[in-house]
Amino acid sequence: MGKASRENIFYPHVFLWAILLNCSSLLYVSDVNTDKVSVIEGDSVTLHTGVQTNQQDRIRWYYKDIRIAQINRDQSKVCTDVQCNEGTERFRDRLKLDHQTGSLTIINITNTDAGDYQLKIIHRDNSDSGKTFTVAYGVSAADRDEVKRKSVKEGKSVTLDPGVMKNTNDSMMWYFTDVLIAEITGDQSQICTDDQCEERFRDRLKLDHQTGALTITHTTTEDSGEYTLQINSSRFSIIRSISVSVTAVPVSSGAVAGICAAVVVLLVAAAAAAAVIYYRQLKAKKRKVEQKGKY
Repeated sequence: MGKASRENIFYPHVFLWAILLNCSSLLYVSDVNTDKVSVIEGDSVTLHTGVQTNQQDRIRWYYKDIRIAQINRDQSKVCTDVQCNEGTERFRDRLKLDHQTGSLTIINITNTDAGDYQLKIIHRDNSDSGKTFTVAYGVSAADRDEVKRKSVKEGKSVTLDPGVMKNTNDSMMWYFTDVLIAEITGDQSQICTDDQCEERFRDRLKLDHQTGALTITHTTTEDSGEYTLQINSSRFSIIRSISVSVTAVPVSSGAVAGICAAVVVLLVAAAAAAAVIYYRQLKAKKRKVEQKGKY
């Protein structure tokens, strides 16, 4: 067989191997450039660019290929979807853009906000870079209330579950009425860092370092209210509110009857004691009168 004939030979296995290598390469790049964010309806989430912008950069955010926010090179124009997309109102008043970093915050996420958010950065040399954030729901609608709303009877314990898997480098901070009550940063954790927290929750908070779950023991009605969890990573931040309702335990009719009976017994005993004292005082007076008559 001549040289020309050998060059024209088709090797199926070589061709297939080349296709597999190309596909694996594409898959690898896609995985590296995509971050998944697990949220619950009502959360606020910030998607981090990981860069500091300068006057020569342009940043654009897209949702399902529709532009929803951008920063121009002079940073003088920041637009939301209403301005960028001629009246599209999906995110009305729920988008915020950080002028320093270009990071995008979506407030009060709804069930229609899930999907891919594309970040595109156009640099001063006209080169571009970017990444994709996939925002997905971490729990079903049926389980949402179990995470976001907690009811407990006074005196019992209640556990606030973050509702997401904790990564090693993530930080988690729990707040109650804007007071930091518990925190996990890396391999360090602490509870109640100020006097106000210490006074309210003295020895009643427990923090699971592995999951970030916060447990309140021996609850009182004063523990009712909104607890805020803030999760921070290099890729995104999530702010989640959890409502806790602590109901007072009603006094049973049997207990009321017992209390009344005890009160009656105490009143009778007090009356008897008063009668004895009065009788003794009266007798003492009579004795004095009799002694004076003798003289």
